[in-house]
Amino acid sequence: MEENVFHSRVEATALHQQVARIKQEIAKVIVGQDAMIDQLLVAILADGHVLIEGVPGVAKTLTAKLLSKVVAIDFSRIQFTPDLMPSDVLGTSVYNLKTSEFEFKQGPIFSNIVLIDEINRAPAKTQAALFEVMEERQVTIDGHTRKMKLPYLVVATQNPIEHEGTYRLPEAQLDRFLFKIVVGYPNPDEEAIILTRHHQRQGAQPAQNVTSVLTGEQILAFRQLAHQVHIEENLMKYIVGMVDETRKNPMLFLGASPRASIAMLMSAKAYALINGRDFVSPEDVKFIALPVLRHRLQLSPEKEMEGVSIDDVVKQIIDKIEVPR
Repeated sequence: MEENVFHSRVEATALHQQVARIKQEIAKVIVGQDAMIDQLLVAILADGHVLIEGVPGVAKTLTAKLLSKVVAIDFSRIQFTPDLMPSDVLGTSVYNLKTSEFEFKQGPIFSNIVLIDEINRAPAKTQAALFEVMEERQVTIDGHTRKMKLPYLVVATQNPIEHEGTYRLPEAQLDRFLFKIVVGYPNPDEEAIILTRHHQRQGAQPAQNVTSVLTGEQILAFRQLAHQVHIEENLMKYIVGMVDETRKNPMLFLGASPRASIAMLMSAKAYALINGRDFVSPEDVKFIALPVLRHRLQLSPEKEMEGVSIDDVVKQIIDKIEVPR
């Protein structure tokens, strides 16, 4: 038993060192946004998808591209538009005149990291095409099931300001995202660094000096280690208490599902691991609670009219639930 604990801690330390290297590589291009980078790394280890919300120009797309480069896995990008069809995303069968048979041509969804830009611009039919692949890492087309390559991560972006020509994501689809990350503006000091670096590059591509740190095989191995991270029973009750409060809170019309509880559990384990620990702490749960819960809840109509935000309610719930000692 002691040998297993020791081995786990050595592996956790190794991952912590790799994460530090990943952050160094991403920091060559991205200024600030530390929480977003941590949450993206947690999502990879917890085998979950990410929805990133922010105004144009805050490096949402660039960060996803950089992540695929430092992790050395395949990357594809899909620009969602109102006329996009499911076959444009999943692929389609094409008749081959030489063989007189239909051949399946894979769509851009077949990759390791799939960036979906402006996911709320496509109609419901195209959004629904993502349901199976996000939940089961496979697609069923023409009666044939095709598995995705692992690791598999969907990173979707949306603009919170522009609503013309957009389609609201259904709750069932939102629930399939592990995190919703909200990206704000940089502070003046960070923006000054951004301008300085842009000036110094003199037209060079920002990601050209970024090198790979992890392989897909290493990610899959670290995922197995994340499952083994220890969590005390009182911390699991702490997670349940938060989720249960979302169902009782009078300010909320829709609470979180058991899928949210599982997401909090796996995310807390992964966050502990990237910080070099083989056990979960209350701070790990607090860190991941907001990005796990914010997109799974709905305000009551009264509170929505009053201008209350979901983030405010989640923060109140986090403060309300007693932290286990």
